[in-house]
Amino acid sequence: MTNDHLDVLIVGAGLSGIAAGYHLKTKCPDRSFAIIERREAIGGTWDLFRYPGIRSDSDMHTLGYSFRPWRSPKAIADGASIREYVEDTARENGIDKEIRFGIKVISASWSTPKARWTVEAERTENGEKVELTANFLFMCSGYYNYDEGYTPPFEGMEDFGGTIVHPQKWTDDIDYANKKVVVIGSGATAVTLVPEMAKKASHVTMLQRSPSYIVSRPSEDTSANYLRSKLPEKLAYALTRWKNILTFSLAYKICRRFPDAVKARLLEETRATLGEGHNIERDFTPSYKPWDQRMCLVPDGDMFAALKSGDASVLTDEIERFTETGLRLKSGNEIEADVIVTATGLNLLFLAGLQIDVDGKPIKLPDCLTYKAMMFSDLPNLAMTIGYTNASWTLKCDLTCEYVANLLNYMRANGFKQACPRPDGSLVEEEDMLTLNSGYIQRSIDNFPKQGAREPWKAYQNYLRDIFMVRHGKLTDGALVFSSPAEQADTSDDETHAQSAVA
Repeated sequence: MTNDHLDVLIVGAGLSGIAAGYHLKTKCPDRSFAIIERREAIGGTWDLFRYPGIRSDSDMHTLGYSFRPWRSPKAIADGASIREYVEDTARENGIDKEIRFGIKVISASWSTPKARWTVEAERTENGEKVELTANFLFMCSGYYNYDEGYTPPFEGMEDFGGTIVHPQKWTDDIDYANKKVVVIGSGATAVTLVPEMAKKASHVTMLQRSPSYIVSRPSEDTSANYLRSKLPEKLAYALTRWKNILTFSLAYKICRRFPDAVKARLLEETRATLGEGHNIERDFTPSYKPWDQRMCLVPDGDMFAALKSGDASVLTDEIERFTETGLRLKSGNEIEADVIVTATGLNLLFLAGLQIDVDGKPIKLPDCLTYKAMMFSDLPNLAMTIGYTNASWTLKCDLTCEYVANLLNYMRANGFKQACPRPDGSLVEEEDMLTLNSGYIQRSIDNFPKQGAREPWKAYQNYLRDIFMVRHGKLTDGALVFSSPAEQADTSDDETHAQSAVA
């Protein structure tokens, strides 16, 4: 077993972990930190997912980092380009040298007297135990379960004579050229797979229980490319970033305020794009309001083009069972298939499945409240990057990383060793931390912390509002309790000192 002590331990070397490393290096250069990553590569989600057509569903001028411009003409980027962008950012800023690969976190124990976390981990290569200690634990591991995606227990799967694969487990040796493909699902992954696989397959059928909103958007941002040709790079990037933030914020508000009108407009656009011969009511009309679930973005209308060409089709039905040659549906129809892709969703995993205790007391995360959607009640010196469900992940990630750096500097400047969110007991309402009704969220949400009825315990999924609450809000807001264990003998002393700290 090895032992190592750090000021900050970052878990995860994906989009969020590299941002965390950058902000610590630039704002807290006197602090030691390391990034541990269970896999052997930088990139997180963008390195794990390798299925055909993998791409962003947010524009890269907002999914990209605020501190490093996105330079490609394509605003909707493929997975390989995003992975390269994250890798380049890490290398250019020396963050790659702070990453320790092949280490999986298992548990974390907080000691109030020592004001430090003890993290137990293991090397994925040989199972060797690793122990690290840190004054602050920064979880940048996202909330996807990297071990497996979600596949319903379909009857008869073992009878199928072809290939069954979940997109999360895609490998380069899967051959679908000139074969009949069925993609089960109607979410972002499915509408990404269908047009890409249709380029090689004999035919691709997207089999869905119910439709999702599908919205076409240009893959290139012409105004961004124009600004970049005329202005200094950073200025052009900042202007484009803010243009997209404000445009999307307005569009989202319109969707939520006038859902029926927006729904009608979206369906009208779909009908006009597809033309005759498609059942819009059955195959493209969701039962829910716009942004009750994330919308499916299709760059340059590639999904619609595949449907119009006849290379792909949409079928709305339910599966009765798998057969040797394909699928039998509840309608009585059967579909032949050589390859079946179960784009049926993801499994969520909060805090990388970490088992946590504070002073020997196990913490049940569903009993915790989120603080500014980044820290959690009664968990000292721990933060997590959680992106927006209605906008680019990185917008909130950047704010969170800035906040943690400022928090660490404030604590050092004022002699505090511990910062812990503590509710005042007046919160009378609690709700789920993630409020979308998407299946992948609803299956796992009971394992997540809750959010409260008002700031700073409520997450509003609003970047403009968060700028004031997170970037410009007071650290000493009365809800975040600061203390110094060396100055306290027991819990009551802790609270007494804490009250003076936030007064």
